Amino acid sequence: MLNEILEDAKVGMQKSLNALDSNFKKIRTGRANPSVVEDIKVDYYGNPTPLSQVANISVEDAKTLAISPYESDLVKEIERSIMDSDLGINPTTSGTTIRIIIPELTEETRRELTKKAKSEAENTKVSIRNVRREGNSQLKEFLKEKEISQDEERQGEEEMQRLTDEFISKVDESLALKEKDLLDF
Repeated sequence: MLNEILEDAKVGMQKSLNALDSNFKKIRTGRANPSVVEDIKVDYYGNPTPLSQVANISVEDAKTLAISPYESDLVKEIERSIMDSDLGINPTTSGTTIRIIIPELTEETRRELTKKAKSEAENTKVSIRNVRREGNSQLKEFLKEKEISQDEERQGEEEMQRLTDEFISKVDESLALKEKDLLDF
């Protein structure tokens, strides 16, 4: 019973950590990375569709992304969607290939992106703490129903806290790596 609660909490915390990694990939650095644009929504026959589902996104060099739409009539729509996104990048088109040159980050932009990364990390920590709270309330519920003893509940809460501390430190490590990535020139 106790192990099931802890395992569920661990799975929930890992999902939060995975979501953080995914969100960090969307925060652009000075290098070309397809994950920066792959979730931009493109109007595809009236449906907002992620760019990665309507085009091939590849890295040409350290500063350039190449986007090749699966259908040539989507070029203008993809360009518009990229310009409307809040990434601050402008596409150039040659034929059916759209190229995005990732500009160098200014000091101010780096600070803004670092703030965004810190905010994402803090949201993840809150999510992990919510998982801990849910686990602890399950333990209290089992204690109330006399399915576990007080000692088992206390032991479960201690294990839950240890697990929470472990995942919070992983979030801090991820944030430190992302900050280093953003602030390195």
